[in-house]
Amino acid sequence: IFVPPARPYGRAGGTSIKKTYFNELMQRYATALGLLTDLYQITMAYGYWRQGKAEQQAVFHWFYRRNPFAGDFVIACGLAEVMDLLENWHFAPEDLAYLSALKGNDGEPLFEAAFVEYLGKLRFTGSLSAVEEGTVVFPHEPLMRIEAPLIQGQLLETALLSIMNFQSLVATKSARVVDAARGDSVLEFGLRRAQSIDGGLSASRAAYIGGANATSNVLAGRLFDIPVRGTHAHSWVMSFDTEQEAFEKYAATMPNNCVFLVDTYDTIQGVQHAIEVGRKLRERGYELQGIRLDSGDLVALSRAARKMLDEAGFSQAAIVASDDLNEYRIAELKDKGAAINVWGVGTQLVTAYDQPALGGVYKLAALFDDETQTWAQKIKLSENPVKVSTPGILQLRRYYQTDGKPFGDMIWNVQSGDAPPSSLIQCFDGRTAVAESRHFEDLLLPIFVKGERQYSPPSIHSSRERARKQVAMYRSVNFALYPQGLEQSLNELKLSLIGQRKVK
Repeated sequence: IFVPPARPYGRAGGTSIKKTYFNELMQRYATALGLLTDLYQITMAYGYWRQGKAEQQAVFHWFYRRNPFAGDFVIACGLAEVMDLLENWHFAPEDLAYLSALKGNDGEPLFEAAFVEYLGKLRFTGSLSAVEEGTVVFPHEPLMRIEAPLIQGQLLETALLSIMNFQSLVATKSARVVDAARGDSVLEFGLRRAQSIDGGLSASRAAYIGGANATSNVLAGRLFDIPVRGTHAHSWVMSFDTEQEAFEKYAATMPNNCVFLVDTYDTIQGVQHAIEVGRKLRERGYELQGIRLDSGDLVALSRAARKMLDEAGFSQAAIVASDDLNEYRIAELKDKGAAINVWGVGTQLVTAYDQPALGGVYKLAALFDDETQTWAQKIKLSENPVKVSTPGILQLRRYYQTDGKPFGDMIWNVQSGDAPPSSLIQCFDGRTAVAESRHFEDLLLPIFVKGERQYSPPSIHSSRERARKQVAMYRSVNFALYPQGLEQSLNELKLSLIGQRKVK
């Protein structure tokens, strides 16, 4: 791993960058993250600049099209890191030097020197509205709205998608695993199988917000204030002549952290060795915290281990299981009566193994016309109806019944004025529904306004609690009947623009 030399980073004018996760990343890669984008974003930015459109005000939305894991929802996650990105976003001198050196097919510089100089002065001056982390959301809903000069909105697309898509995916997977565990503790053990260092850090953060109780990732524990858990691996046992000796030496070293991995050789014998060391621990005033099973018939072995532990007086000792777990296998093991009460989930969680990408997209929805001083609505068409975007400057309103249960979600266009308390929802599945409740909230909150932060993100623990409450709230919802779609006038606008574009 390349470790860059220590050196200061800062904004123009010498203001030091706030020490955040983003700053840690910059130090790791020895560069700012202005170049964390696709080349076509910069070529488009150059085109906007050349055509005099760079400062034209634009509106982009981030949303996704289908629920992952054949599930019913997504947990929005990643906003705190997006805030770090926007607050510190710029092109460092070495970034500008790199761009200046790029060549076109004719061997000439790809970008004019004046454009590169322009990029060097660029900072985020726009507005961001977004749903809070830990919020349950659904397909096609605007979950983040960027209102900014066109060039800024375009250049930020890739980084925003990278952060929000991955963390929302992992948070959702985590919530599914936690749900399958039915109140048992879930530990995230996935760093060694994650997509490199930053994938592991982001996954640990998202998994905790999604509901995991702790992580094995110590750097994530420091950066994000996540509880960390872990004891020893098979290599510890194998490094001693006997398993008994290995457990005794570990207990002598860390008597307050003893969860023994018992399946290096013979699992039942390993449990017996753990019990024997547990008795010695108790004589010293400590308690055996538990055992871990990482292979074999987890139902039979856990039940046998539970019986042995209970009969030996260690009924409080936990039985931890790992072994390539996911929500489906956890649910199956619990249904079969496995005596496991802590689940260590690694690869399947941090890689979102069965669906390793969320189909989140970022689409232009409106452009301000300086001549007419009006907003022009923008729409993307497709032969595939699911890929037709929604025009306008959008807000997401969630309605609730009098008992506090969610009734439905409606997307409306803020340009048309505030949506009335009683609104007709044109659902994406073709149904219509009337939202008559006066109990509602608009989910897109002002995060940045004209480049200035307006929102202080809650602690990661508060976001985790929000996700827990949101998932619990939606457990009673029949998702097949849950109204979710466009406010009637917005739907009419969309249909009108579709007709106009098809004629053109």
